[in-house]
Amino acid sequence: MLFRLAYRLATELSPRLAWKAGYLWVRKGGRAVRAYKRRVRRGELFPPFLFLALTNACNLRCRGCWIESKGPIHSLSEDDVDALIDAGKRRKACFYTLLGGEPMMYPALWNVIRRHPDCYFQIITNGMFFDEENADRVRTAGNVTPLVSIDGWQQQNDDRRGPGVFEAATAGLDRLRRRKILFGVATTVTSSNIDEVVADEYVRYFIDRGAMYLWYYVYRPVGADPSPRYCIDRQQMLDLRKRLLQLRRKHPIILIDTYWNAAGEAVCPAALGLGFHIGPRGSIEPCPPISFACETIRDNGGDLGGTIDRSRFLRGFQEFVNRRTKGCVILEYPQELAEYIRGMSAGDYSGRDALAELDAAEPRTSHHLPGEEIPEDYWVYRFLKKRLFFGMGGYG
Repeated sequence: MLFRLAYRLATELSPRLAWKAGYLWVRKGGRAVRAYKRRVRRGELFPPFLFLALTNACNLRCRGCWIESKGPIHSLSEDDVDALIDAGKRRKACFYTLLGGEPMMYPALWNVIRRHPDCYFQIITNGMFFDEENADRVRTAGNVTPLVSIDGWQQQNDDRRGPGVFEAATAGLDRLRRRKILFGVATTVTSSNIDEVVADEYVRYFIDRGAMYLWYYVYRPVGADPSPRYCIDRQQMLDLRKRLLQLRRKHPIILIDTYWNAAGEAVCPAALGLGFHIGPRGSIEPCPPISFACETIRDNGGDLGGTIDRSRFLRGFQEFVNRRTKGCVILEYPQELAEYIRGMSAGDYSGRDALAELDAAEPRTSHHLPGEEIPEDYWVYRFLKKRLFFGMGGYG
């Protein structure tokens, strides 16, 4: 697998883009994790990575999406985004995940990326906007890796995301591949697609399309259309873990999860302070699906570092999660999460009544499977998870 992956990296990527990814993403990302660990030892709170929701505007209405895009459009200003990135850079954080809504609908996207050539940007996108012009923009910028959301073969994907989405998104992948761009595919695992998305054929399909990494998420029933029927049960969660380990040994592509460390123990990046989410109105939230905050980026004169470090809500969230699970409290403890949020008097930035949604949610299985942990059995992934930031990790 390693030899074939190395061959793909050498022959299918632009050398310039590969070098930029190696330096800006891997090397500087590792430096960001080391700086984060030093802060942890000092009792300081600031993540090595930030999720920036540039806008809530979106052209799709996917089931299980936490973004409310039917009402007013909210977007971070260019000045706000620059200030966020500059605050991160002062703390060695140079990797930013840009999302929405649909980040490709943010008018100033390419201006922001051009102004920060010393940072690396992952754009989580539905893939509908990779026409020839935007594919050229990605290649020219050099410090961008698109992560295109595709949730199974055409029928499964379009059932959740809308008719024609699979075809349009895969056509966009072809344009990226022809330009030798480093990109990945993000797949949300559901009860209806699990058999097909962790199959060899699925992985091979995206290798042939040019993807260098495949990033797996587990479905969470949130938003105005939570569709809990898509949730996976305990046995399916175990099957997912086992299948990922098998696939990692076989295919020349990097398979990323944000859920398990090298020992197979569950991980919540927000509970570890590895990554926080900035909403399109400037709210500082624990993670993208939890649209609640007590602080915004404009508090304390715009001192983002000080605001995060002094946040009772974020620090309390870490304690709240760690007392209950290593997994996802949205899935396991939705009512208790709602009570915690009420107790902190956090603002609801969802555009809906997200507390009522949590109150109505049924507890579900998450990736925390005490007594049934399955360690990484391939030395490459053990190394990556112990030594580097990996899958928003820094798990060592």
